[in-house]
Amino acid sequence: MASPSVRRLLHTTALLLSSISLSWAANVTYDFEIGWVTANPDGKADRPVIGINGQWPVPVMEVNKGDRVIVNVLNSLGNQSTSLHFHGLFMNGSTHMDGPSQVSQCAIAAGSRFTYDFVVDQPGTYWYHSHNKGQYPDGLRGPFIVHDPENPYKDSFDEEIVISVSDWYHDEMPGLIQFFMSKENPGGAEPVPESALFNDTQNLTVALQPGKTYFVRMVNIGAFAGQHVWFEGHNMTIVEVDGVYTHPAEASLIYLSAAQRCSFLLTAKNDTTANFPFVASMDTTLFDSYPADLNYNVTGWLVYDKALPLPDPALVDEFDIFDDMTLQPYDNEPLFGEPDQTVTLSVIMDNLDDGGNYAFFDNITYTAPKVPTLYTVLSSGDLATNPQVYGEYTHPFVLEKDQIVEIVVNNIDPGRHPFHLHGHNFQALWRSEEEAGLFADSNVTSSAFPAIPMRRDTLVLYPDGNIVLRFKADNPGVWLFHCHIEWHVISGLAATFVEAPLELQASLGGKIPQDHLDTCAALAVPTAGNAAGNTVDLLDLEGEPVPPKPLPAGFTARGIVALTFSIVSGLLGVAVIIWYGLAGDQGSPKAVAAAAALAGKGEEEHPHAARRIAEAGLEPPYEEGVRGEEIRPVSGGRA
Repeated sequence: MASPSVRRLLHTTALLLSSISLSWAANVTYDFEIGWVTANPDGKADRPVIGINGQWPVPVMEVNKGDRVIVNVLNSLGNQSTSLHFHGLFMNGSTHMDGPSQVSQCAIAAGSRFTYDFVVDQPGTYWYHSHNKGQYPDGLRGPFIVHDPENPYKDSFDEEIVISVSDWYHDEMPGLIQFFMSKENPGGAEPVPESALFNDTQNLTVALQPGKTYFVRMVNIGAFAGQHVWFEGHNMTIVEVDGVYTHPAEASLIYLSAAQRCSFLLTAKNDTTANFPFVASMDTTLFDSYPADLNYNVTGWLVYDKALPLPDPALVDEFDIFDDMTLQPYDNEPLFGEPDQTVTLSVIMDNLDDGGNYAFFDNITYTAPKVPTLYTVLSSGDLATNPQVYGEYTHPFVLEKDQIVEIVVNNIDPGRHPFHLHGHNFQALWRSEEEAGLFADSNVTSSAFPAIPMRRDTLVLYPDGNIVLRFKADNPGVWLFHCHIEWHVISGLAATFVEAPLELQASLGGKIPQDHLDTCAALAVPTAGNAAGNTVDLLDLEGEPVPPKPLPAGFTARGIVALTFSIVSGLLGVAVIIWYGLAGDQGSPKAVAAAAALAGKGEEEHPHAARRIAEAGLEPPYEEGVRGEEIRPVSGGRA
């Protein structure tokens, strides 16, 4: 063992090398040609997937803190536009690199090129994915890792492991979306995935060395399902969530919603006489149906000896989920002060007059504007502080620089929703239990908020519950706040924060790269004016994109279904009565009872959004055989 003086010298040298490595931040360039390939990750169905440079799964992107990242994109899909969002990265000073189509850029047209260019100034575990028309579940998503020479746990682990977990669909998204948003699906049932995957495969094996400790970075890159994750015979010591280092916390099972990340220390056993399964089990409470052939679990193995069998996982009677609200950030950032601006949003699902089921924040379902919102900021002068120029249906909120902003979200829906904020992480101050109702009715005061709140960028809201979040508006830009269940993004569960627009004009005006503007031209998308594309009168929103009209008064979320079954049942009932009458036995009590019973079928009352909105005292929607992959850890941490 080294003497104390030698250890101090090594520690001093390591700190010096860390500072030098930061000063030598590199330019890291990725050239991505996005196109179609064929894959069959669960062994059940070949299907087209969106790959990069002719390969799928797409690459894990890896950089160091402080690096400049340049991603040169060529869209070779042919039949679809695309974009890339680097989930969880703040894009400080680079909101035009954030990626959501019609928010911070135009979609990248087929055949067009586009360059993302930004500096990564935050360490941690992130991911990248398409942010265009519900596209990423077709395969365009993967981990994005920012290594940190100053990782506070660098002396506590030997190597790093990256594991993604996801749900998987056999059908392509355009067809699934068309059905999901159609009148044939008035209840808004989300398509149920066929399988779950680890690292975009099944039967994943992870080679461990006895006695070593691993920094495991786990990312849910799925579209819909939350995942319960556990490692048999091994505990996890949580040390990071969503790019935020935490004080160590022991867990036997974690829950990762779509878009959430969790890093933990996992120490290998010294005994090599057995291999151990690890499991991700999809949260089936999210599913409206439960297909008989649904494979809701995926199993991998921690392998100590390849010659030994890979055991089946044990049955789990119930999920003892670690509560992420109990985590404390490593930097001990205290609770922000009282908010300068409070935004209260209520989650509602309801139908519009095209028969489709839409998602709403209060009375607004998000509808993309004609002009990307960022370009409206840059072309609207002093009116950039007026939310009206961004259109009603982007659900805009204008924030002043350095305001403390509080977001209260009430869930008037019986499902879980993982909410994500672009451009920031947030302090998670409060999360109610299920069926707690509105936050305003909870009698919870700020005295109940933790002195050092957990921070992350994606937080799960429980069914019929509420959450309270706070962040500081210190990053001028245009940032979405949305549910990260992709079906709910598609159906409109999003709002827009326009943060410090005048400061944004001063820092970014005239600096949008030409290739960004060129792809707008390729799609005939205007790059100036309000949400309607009006450059003459910015307060004239005539022609802005709008959602379908509301249902006629008296119709409810599932009223269409009830009405349809009632009409059909009524017609059948009349037909039975006529038939029986022609048979000469009109007066038979048995005949009348049978006809009445038949006519009554399908009239069962269902709970619906409009009734629940009324109960809450809110306004209704607006009145207008698979080859397993073996992975080996990468070097990192202690020498």
